[in-house]
Amino acid sequence: MIYIALGANIASPVGPPAVTLRRALEAMPRHGIEVAAVSRFYETPAWPRAEDPPFVNAVAEVRTRLLPGELLRTLLIVEKAFGRVRKTKWEPRALDLDLIDYGGLVSDAPHLMLPHPLMHERAFVLRPLADVAPAWRHPDTGQTVGDLLKIAGESGVRPLAAA
Repeated sequence: MIYIALGANIASPVGPPAVTLRRALEAMPRHGIEVAAVSRFYETPAWPRAEDPPFVNAVAEVRTRLLPGELLRTLLIVEKAFGRVRKTKWEPRALDLDLIDYGGLVSDAPHLMLPHPLMHERAFVLRPLADVAPAWRHPDTGQTVGDLLKIAGESGVRPLAAA
């Protein structure tokens, strides 16, 4: 399976972060990405700058005929369509789409690192991933998503009331 993490902490042209995530999921099929399952939406503190607006995060399980590099490029196109502008690292964003896992593929190519190199440390990715793929295992370490979540902790990750 293929997993994509979604996040936003500022409004996009279509609305606030939760609306943006829903609309981005609706747009994916037009780009050759079939959404098979979506986690609950979670509100999480901004990181690393806690003074930034909180994020809305989710994970989608998807299917596509796009190869990993093509999928990553397509996700960047979708981000841009929803107002994502990249200026500095870890800035507030209208939409962030990260390729977390592509069928267990392991790649350390600079332009395509799989699985996502920091996902195992991020409760805002692991908690929603556990919703859609409770049996998922990290392709490098073999650890379950539950094991990784215990290590990362769930501090500050809470389900969004009306997602």
